[in-house]
Parts: sequence; structure tokens; C-alpha cells
Amino acid sequence: MNVPHLCRWAAVAVFTSAAFGQSTPVVTAAARARAKAPYDPITTLVARLTLEKYKATIKALTQFGDRRQGTDRNRAAIDWIEAQLKSYGYTNTARIKYDYFPTDPRKPSGPAGQFGPDSAQGGGRLRGLRARTGVNMDPQAQSDSALRALNAQPSDIGPREEVYCTKIGATHPEVMYIVGAHMDGHGWGEAANDNGSGTALVMEVARVLASPDVKTDCSIRFVLWNNEETGLNGARAYVDQRAALQGKEDPVGSGSYPEPKWLGMVQHDMMLFDHGMPRADGTVSKEQRPEADVNIEFQSLSTCAEGAQKLAWAFYAANESYATDYPASVGPHMTNTDSVPFMDLVPAISLRENERGREIGAGWDPQWHQPTDLYATYSDADFRLGLNATQTTLGAVSRLSGAALIK
Repeated sequence: MNVPHLCRWAAVAVFTSAAFGQSTPVVTAAARARAKAPYDPITTLVARLTLEKYKATIKALTQFGDRRQGTDRNRAAIDWIEAQLKSYGYTNTARIKYDYFPTDPRKPSGPAGQFGPDSAQGGGRLRGLRARTGVNMDPQAQSDSALRALNAQPSDIGPREEVYCTKIGATHPEVMYIVGAHMDGHGWGEAANDNGSGTALVMEVARVLASPDVKTDCSIRFVLWNNEETGLNGARAYVDQRAALQGKEDPVGSGSYPEPKWLGMVQHDMMLFDHGMPRADGTVSKEQRPEADVNIEFQSLSTCAEGAQKLAWAFYAANESYATDYPASVGPHMTNTDSVPFMDLVPAISLRENERGREIGAGWDPQWHQPTDLYATYSDADFRLGLNATQTTLGAVSRLSGAALIK
């Protein structure tokens, strides 16, 4: 019996009912049931996440400015991410290589209507007040001269890379979940929220699961996409290159599966800012709203919608069990994110601060693609929302992959 574990549960459920004329603490029936429940090793894993470590990873990513694709700062950030993954213990880091040649550099690439600032295909009908959104292209809008200089190099065209690593399953290495986030940004800021917050989330989940005392039944792949801001090009390249390789043992008889069969894909993009709908004057509250939540979205129009919905509810249940502060909500409008290229091939979901099409697209985050997307812009309440999303994903992926602690 793990006494400290039981005490933590009891402490949450005990309350003093002095308001009802009683002075004796009352223990709810639910608390008694939880106290009798067997020890859950995933609770131990989630406890290895901390707000300070999550913030430190975001802060480290901002040293590369906005990490715009096709620049030296983007390439340096990829090198840094790979070095961090190796430091966690991943000896199997690898890179996807592809070429990016946009037909019109002023517009995102990809299928018509699939991606763009005014597109909400499959993303729900816009309602309520809206604020102006777009991508800042003016370097002078960035008042910090040092950051302006860091972000000055324009994008080139040609070769691109993105890094990934794999937690190999002890029982079923031939199947895996994909956990991803895009690491590139733009707008002449630091891309702290879009998408340092999602990149740090994936890296933190990878760090915890890399511990030598953790094993999983099936494999988990962690991917940090590039070229999301130009039309999901990095995620599309991954699908184009690796979908046909799924589940093939190479070499035969080796027990090695370079591309395990996909069981599900989970994307993370913009995790920090849930301050509510814009006011009539277009401004947004400076404080995180008390009812902030982690938005878990699937796409109801996708081929794999039924499986994606089940995956979304699995993440919702993990949030109920492991997230410390903010609840989750599930919606059917996943759109314009790196899970889209996967959604007709495998159950795919996206975790965000708000619904992408209906809320972020309507101006709920005034830092989106702007010079104000800086580490210093966000409060601990904001970072804690991102941490709660990290707890949600670690809890869910650990459950789904059969994670356990090796004694």
C-alpha cells in the first residue's frame, strides 16, 4: 500500500462543512473509492512534469527567434531539439528530409481551402465577436532591435529537415502512436506560444517516457514538424515518405520496425492562451479566464472520424485523471494543423488552447503570428494551461501504450 498516494487522494476530497454547522471533516464516497483503487504508475510519471521545466524548454526555444522555416535560425533550432532528445536517452533520433518550393511565397501551399488565415474548412461556423487576424510581415513592428536582427534573415527555398525519435515498445514494437508539434513559426516574435508551447509539450512527454525505469507495450514516436506555417508541408512529407512503410520489419527477422503501424496521431499547437472572446473593441482580456480549458479536437468529416472521436475521449478521460488545474473539452472541428494529413489514414486529434477554426481564427489570441508572441507576454496561469495539456497527453499516451514502471 502506497500511503502517501492514498493521502494525496484523500486530501483532495476532504472538506470542512462548517457552513452547514458541522466541524468534522467529511470524506465523500468517491474519495473512499479512489483510496481503495490500486496504485497507478501513471500518476508517478505525470508527477515528473513540472511547470518550471516546461517553461524552461519554451524559453530555450525562444533563443532562436521565430524559427521561420528556411533560415539558419530554424536549422539551429532543429539541431538543438535533436541534441535535447539525445540527452534524454534517445539514440534513434532521425530526420525527414524533403524539398520546399512554394509556387507563390506570399500564400500558404496545400490543397485549396485547406489552409489559410480566412479558412475554417471543417472548423465550425464562426459566431460572436471577431477581431482582426493575420501574419505580421513588418519587421519594424518588432520593437526589440536584437530580436528584430535575429529574425532578419529571410526564408530560402529548397531542402528542409525535421527531427523525430521513438520510444520502442517492449511487447509490440511493430505498432505506435505519433505525438507531434510543429517547431517553426513566423511573425517577427519568438513564436513562444505558436508553437514553442506545443514543441515543449512533446519534448517533455518524450523526456519523461525516456526514463530507464519506464517501459511501454507499444511504441511512441515524437515528431517536431517543420514548415507547418507554409501549409503543413513537413507533416505531408512524412506521410508521403513513410505511410507505405508501416509495420514492415527491416531487416526481416530483426525485430526492428523503422515505421511501426500507426495506431493514432496526436498534434499539439498553441497551448497557452485561453483568455476568452474578443470584446466589442477587438481587445482581449489580459488575464487567463477561470474557465480556460484544453481543447481536444477531432475532424467529424474525416474517414477515420469514429476512431478519432474515441481517441479524443481517451484524452478527455486522461485529463480528468491527471491534469491538475484546467479541464478538457472535446469538439469535432479539427482543422488547419499537422494532424490533417493523417486524418483519413489513422485516428487523429489535435490539442490546443482554443478551437482552431471557430475561435483562434476569429481573433481569440491577439499574439497569433505577431511580434508580441514572446515568452515574456505570458503569465504562469498561461504556462500552467500548457502544463495541463502536457499532463493530459502524457497520461493518455501512457495509458494507451501500456506504460509501466520497472522495479
